[in-house]
Amino acid sequence: MTLASTSNSGSAAAEPLACAVFIVVAFILSGAAHVLWLRSAASMRFSFPIDCGLSLRGKRIFGDHKMSRGFVVIVPATGAAFLMLYVFVRTAAPAFAAQLWSAAPWQYAAFGLWAGFGFMAGELPNSFVKRRLEIPPGRLPAHPSARWVCLVADRVDSILGMLGALSVVVSVPTLTWIYVILVGAGIHWTFSVVLFALGVKERMA
Repeated sequence: MTLASTSNSGSAAAEPLACAVFIVVAFILSGAAHVLWLRSAASMRFSFPIDCGLSLRGKRIFGDHKMSRGFVVIVPATGAAFLMLYVFVRTAAPAFAAQLWSAAPWQYAAFGLWAGFGFMAGELPNSFVKRRLEIPPGRLPAHPSARWVCLVADRVDSILGMLGALSVVVSVPTLTWIYVILVGAGIHWTFSVVLFALGVKERMA
């Protein structure tokens, strides 16, 4: 049973589009915080790889590009974004808030924390597979088909991780998955372009 269902088991199901809009807006807010954090000098203190430089059968587990400084901000920033956005819409747009999950504000904060963790963790299987295929961090394979597969995977891996994590604690409608994947992939690419322009990422795609 999910956290939301324990809050009000007799309530109507959440409206898919409303949930998708909420998730996308919340992640735009946390994404903006992420960009500001990565540009700060303080974030450099956490510029160490998640895999601590460890290898598996002679190949790095995730590589140097998967650093702890991303987790440090995205998880709490998404928790704060979920909480503040829910409190805001419950006051400013109660009709919209009524279409979301029936849960207390503190539960929305928990949803956001877990979704933020899922967003960052969702990138790790992709990185693990790339290291096994000897694709250098921040690079794409030479074969055109493989390049496209990697480009698509890079755009949706964290989104799938986030939606999967969120689905553990709250019921996420199937249409919400579709909306968020389609819109979120473009927004994710936009943030990648911004980070590339700021010199944080080595490639924009």
